[in-house]
Amino acid sequence: MKEVFEIENKIEALSILAGKIENLAEKWELPVPLTMNLNLVLEEAVSNVIFYAFNDHQKHLIQISLALENKILTVEIVDDGIPFDPLSQKLPDITLPVEERPIGGLGILLILKIMDQVSYSRQNNQNRLTLVKNI
Repeated sequence: MKEVFEIENKIEALSILAGKIENLAEKWELPVPLTMNLNLVLEEAVSNVIFYAFNDHQKHLIQISLALENKILTVEIVDDGIPFDPLSQKLPDITLPVEERPIGGLGILLILKIMDQVSYSRQNNQNRLTLVKNI
């Protein structure tokens, strides 16, 4: 089973995406906790694309594909923004007191904790973030 969604690079599109994910999760009979985690992960990843991937004010499309096969859920987020590998970033030291931690980095840490595999590639001038969850 596979579904592909495209949203614009506007923050308002996140709520539309969340609704589509909830409908798809119901159709695919995904557990509610997984659906909540999936929406959280997608909100983190896609909001980073919306806020940081484009250095113009033009309309861009972000493609989100979800595939479910043999109890493996694969999500791919593709955008034509500036090259950015979130996995190459230094993860925050969460053992530090809050006031000593640098701003940023918690989103990718959250994604890494929730998903079983996370990978990034740059192909055809596009960023591809692939997220895998064993169900």
